[in-house]
Amino acid sequence: MEPRPHRRSTSPDVPEPRALLRDRLGFLNEATMAIGASLDPEKTTWGLADALVPTLADFAAVHLVDALRLPHRLEVGPPEPAPPSSRTLWQTAVTHDDHPRWRALAVTGDTWTPVPAHPVHRAMAEGQPVVCSVDPVTAAVLGDGPGGRNLSGCPLLVVPLTVRGRKLGAAVLARHPDRPGFDEVDVLTARQLTAQASLGVDNGYLYQVQASVGDSLQHSMLPTLPSRLSSVDIASRYVSSSHTAQVGGDWFDAIPLPGNRVALVVGDVMGHGLRSAAVMGQFRTAVQTLAAMDLPPDQVLRHLDDLAHQLGDTYLATCLYAVYDPVIHLCTIASAGHVPPVLLRGDGSTEVLRPPTGAPIGLGGVAFESFEFSVADGDVLVLCTDGLVETRTRDVESGLEELRAHLSDPDLPLEEQCQTLLQALNTAEQEDDVALLVARLRGISSGDFAQWMLQPRPTTPALARRLLRTTLAEWGLAEMTDLVELLATELITNAVRYASRPIELRLLRTDILLCEVTDDDQHRPVLRRASTTDEGGRGLQLVSHLSRRWGASAKTTGKVVWFELDLPDGSAYAEAD
Repeated sequence: MEPRPHRRSTSPDVPEPRALLRDRLGFLNEATMAIGASLDPEKTTWGLADALVPTLADFAAVHLVDALRLPHRLEVGPPEPAPPSSRTLWQTAVTHDDHPRWRALAVTGDTWTPVPAHPVHRAMAEGQPVVCSVDPVTAAVLGDGPGGRNLSGCPLLVVPLTVRGRKLGAAVLARHPDRPGFDEVDVLTARQLTAQASLGVDNGYLYQVQASVGDSLQHSMLPTLPSRLSSVDIASRYVSSSHTAQVGGDWFDAIPLPGNRVALVVGDVMGHGLRSAAVMGQFRTAVQTLAAMDLPPDQVLRHLDDLAHQLGDTYLATCLYAVYDPVIHLCTIASAGHVPPVLLRGDGSTEVLRPPTGAPIGLGGVAFESFEFSVADGDVLVLCTDGLVETRTRDVESGLEELRAHLSDPDLPLEEQCQTLLQALNTAEQEDDVALLVARLRGISSGDFAQWMLQPRPTTPALARRLLRTTLAEWGLAEMTDLVELLATELITNAVRYASRPIELRLLRTDILLCEVTDDDQHRPVLRRASTTDEGGRGLQLVSHLSRRWGASAKTTGKVVWFELDLPDGSAYAEAD
């Protein structure tokens, strides 16, 4: 940081004792108010240095222990006091008159460790001011730190910065050699000002700690989304309307589902501040849990509404839940009183999608309906909260039209698309949080997808192995045949045992190989440990140990069990990924 503008000292006439007392009290009052005006520890030290010059000194420097330097990893409590011999100091502020003697000393930001004989070390170790004149011996000691030989012959005063028994640093005051030394009144005045500065530095540090912890907790409520999931590219933005909270009641999410599908979610808890953020965290966790059950969008909102009633009568939120299926190029959306999404087509045209608008989450007694629409590869789906499109002077419909006006290039990188929308619609009149989620949809071509409907017969596993073997050979993945056949046979055998309707077998090739087996039995398989005498129970153990990832999800008509395998090195898809 650059030093503050220099101040020239004056040589005022010696006032009367009463006037001197009045002036000194007025000075203390003004200086104390200036020092305590900030919660930034560094600004507080500048306020102290500015107050000391020229009334008390011609030169003033403030040093803090290096543990208070920002950005440092902030601890939950104040830093533990280190032994004086190992304490590293950081020169944070310097103020002086315009004399050349001080210019070499006016460098801030440097760190140094005072030796035991240094006046700063003595003041901090003893917790008392040190008053001296810089003789040759002291000048030699000062040469090892800020102050150096330029202070030779100068009156010197060092006052420790202490608060609640902790030593935070020290203030160094110096005068020109032709001025008198520091008297008792000067020392008392300096101690009063440094005590105020110490309190401000400590409070500022504690404030930074609390703000850092609060920000971390709040930001942990929002997802850190990858730029790409299995079938969508994603970009997102979040802007809080609060000056005290980094996260409010808005949220968004992108959740992978079986079959390379993706759930896109955006919601808005009514209200502002930390309470809304806490409710938002509960709703977001609930949506993730419901998504793992692979429920239709309208049922997800129904269960979320039931949860809101269990939490309390005042928990209200709007929510939009969309599921994109890249195999059939279809989106299914359900809305709970939320702002409708906007679809940017590949030809540059835009459309405001109008799913049936249910009541907000928490009102209860209102049915939620799903809405389906077809999409093409490269289409961009934009989901947002009303904070982006609605202001005091602009209603939601006008905001949506303005949003559409700035959606014209489907090939524009999504990060730039987000930035463009925020700059165009986010104004100074914004009074609500903003959540924005933009997804470019990337379908799976028919050449990378195979699907069969198989009857639940004893011969079905053998038929499935032949089908898989042929498909893998066509895809250039023959080396995976044995493993895929082994794992798929285990799943199909279980399906044949319990299914009463045709079994669906699907194989998808993207950056991984995905195999799914769907049947009409509602009981999901349970991974258990088979003993040495058991004749069965090892199928899922094989799937669990040999696959990249596996799982089972409930469906309205049964269940789907799936596993993923990494593509072999050297394959076209593995190299592209």
